Amino acid sequence: METHNKIALVTGGNRGIGFAIAQGLLSHNFDVIITSRTLAEAQQAAQKLSGKVIPLELDVRNDRSIEQAIQTLTVHNIDYLDVLINNAGVYPDNNVNIVTVGREVLETAMQINTYGVIRMVQACLPLLEKSQDGRIINLSSGMGKLDGLTTTAPGYCLSKLALNGATILLSQSLEPKGIAVNAMGPGWVKTDMGGDAAPRSPAQGADTAIWLATEAPSSETGKFWRDRKAVPF
Repeated sequence: METHNKIALVTGGNRGIGFAIAQGLLSHNFDVIITSRTLAEAQQAAQKLSGKVIPLELDVRNDRSIEQAIQTLTVHNIDYLDVLINNAGVYPDNNVNIVTVGREVLETAMQINTYGVIRMVQACLPLLEKSQDGRIINLSSGMGKLDGLTTTAPGYCLSKLALNGATILLSQSLEPKGIAVNAMGPGWVKTDMGGDAAPRSPAQGADTAIWLATEAPSSETGKFWRDRKAVPF
């Protein structure tokens, strides 16, 4: 990759909202690293994208996988990162509610939707610190907002609520370094997770994340966004 372009890493960038985010960033002349839990899935997605794309195998549940992925970037001569978009996530709740959900479902949601994001930020921080305009965008959900919680999706809601809290903590820690950290809710989007009944397209769901990565003032940090507007956590 040539270093004059900004570089973004999108976790779970092989499909759905993550893929749409990658498309949008490429249209803004970014070089984009897309990750998936298997290299084959990332490579298949990369072939569908136009621009400078690096496919990468990465499982946010596994610290060793995260470390190996970051090390692999050196093979591609990547020594800095301008934007980290933590898009990879799961909705593990199925026929459960807050009084019936098992520990495994809760743990799965937290491992991927919350802990994985924190570990990705920690791993990518040395690269982000080399950017003149470092930005981190966490894909959250209206179901993780205090007024959006629902008892029928306890794992998802609690993990996104915790992600919002992590976003606040990370923004406070990284603001002195000039790195903006924000969360955003894409809305109900027609994806494998959202289902066919969802009213929004992946492009609509991706729009605010792309805006936060490219056009939003770098002074905006520690906030929750929906349709390019800050809303309460």
